[in-house]
Amino acid sequence: MDRLSSSTILPDAFQGARDDISMQLEIIWAQIKAPLIVPLLRISVVLCLIMSVMLFIERVYMGIVIVLIKLFGRKPEKRYKWEAIKDDVELGNSAYPMVLVQIPMYNEREVYQLSIGAACGLSWPSDRIIIQVLDDSTDPTIKDLVELECQRWASKGINIKYEIRDNRNGYKAGALKEGMKRSYVKHCDYVAILDADFQPEPDFLWRTIPFLTHNPQLALVQARWKFVNSDECLMTRIQEMSLDYHFTVEQEVGSSTYAFFGFNGTAGVWRIAALNEAGGWKDRTTVEDMDLAVRASLKGWKFLYLGGVQVKNELPSTFKAYRYQQHRWSCGPANLFRKMVVEIIRNKKVSLWKKLHVIYSFFFIRKIIAHINTFVFYCIVLPATVVVPEVVVPKWGSVYIPSLITLLNAVGTPRSLHLLVFWILFENVMSLHRMKATIIGLLETNRANEWIVTEKLGDAFKAKAGLKAPRKPRFRIGGRLHLLELAVGAFLLFIGWYDVFFGKNHFFLFLFMQAAAFFIVGFGYVGTFVPNS
Repeated sequence: MDRLSSSTILPDAFQGARDDISMQLEIIWAQIKAPLIVPLLRISVVLCLIMSVMLFIERVYMGIVIVLIKLFGRKPEKRYKWEAIKDDVELGNSAYPMVLVQIPMYNEREVYQLSIGAACGLSWPSDRIIIQVLDDSTDPTIKDLVELECQRWASKGINIKYEIRDNRNGYKAGALKEGMKRSYVKHCDYVAILDADFQPEPDFLWRTIPFLTHNPQLALVQARWKFVNSDECLMTRIQEMSLDYHFTVEQEVGSSTYAFFGFNGTAGVWRIAALNEAGGWKDRTTVEDMDLAVRASLKGWKFLYLGGVQVKNELPSTFKAYRYQQHRWSCGPANLFRKMVVEIIRNKKVSLWKKLHVIYSFFFIRKIIAHINTFVFYCIVLPATVVVPEVVVPKWGSVYIPSLITLLNAVGTPRSLHLLVFWILFENVMSLHRMKATIIGLLETNRANEWIVTEKLGDAFKAKAGLKAPRKPRFRIGGRLHLLELAVGAFLLFIGWYDVFFGKNHFFLFLFMQAAAFFIVGFGYVGTFVPNS
């Protein structure tokens, strides 16, 4: 067969430029741009603008509700009956409900004393409370230390149980489920759950239990988290801003309107009857707390958020720990949505409006759309319009709505308003991981059930003791490179330089800052550096 001439395969325009790679690329780009790139980018812009409007409406709605709550003073004590539990001469301490306090932990060398000490320090009749330490530690040394700590408190008269199991099936959910099977639990009315770095104030039970005893429709009372190490580094300050919005707005709105929100997995008190009716703990996702909350809500139970009751805890201060945490928090809800959306739709016990709130607002907007749109729109689609000027994004979609959403998100932490730019840049970087985790959860791929315990450094304990935690710079470059961030950073840097030479709207200012944020994270220079982290 005669060899095909190149002219039969390539257009004439390619023939003249075959020795010039740059010209060939330019011609290829020109040939695919109009029929393929422009239409796809226009469709992407429209979809992203629709998602932005959905997010904006959700934020405005929650902002209006919060303002109304503040104006009309809808405090928990006005919406639900609350009376202090009084002593009864005839009944004695049996007038007080029996409370179980569960503390799940796994190799918590730095903080195990914190949670055990705080739980044992709770003010409640000593014969009406059981402290249950659920130790899944695999390190024998840590296991011995935890057991000794339990024995030390037991010698002081505290009713504390040290429980272990021979496997880690189900991780945290499995440990909590196993703990509920103990014979002494059947005498308990309520269960308070505290993660290993949480330190409730002594009056925690006095302020939460009365809501449950006087309001039989309530299943859960959730307290707010108070971050003891928020000032440790810029990353913890940014986390504080995001989580403050979650507590100040999202949980307050859910509690005040539909009496529903996602249980945070700790710093909450459950009615055991409601927990059992909902089916108990399940380990089918990495968000066993949210899973239980949704199932209990579908049974008709109500939840109450108490913003005035704060429980001290620690934020992850190393980027490695934070990434793992965010993967779990983003993948789990998406996976749970996949598993439960049909069950929610078919449910007959709750109103149509509450089902709509759970499916659309709680899951679809906050757990899926928010993660996908943040990365795709601000890190891919908007930058891509620089090299495809035929596609124009309206200013209301590229500037006004994002600015208003950002300001609405920042209201929870006024002290950090000056860090707003850093918050935006870092959240855009993290949206890459959140989007990836969300897709993994929706598709239920191999990493959908990955569970890695968030590393705690015990900063609260060290600060209390007046000690300074050891910090060492880490120079193992190979262990710090994050290739996805570096790739996105390179893409944004290229677009930025393109905008410098050919653009007209000075978009390169944002592109260079965002590229720098991706590079900083990509090279691992974010968060606290500790040896062997």
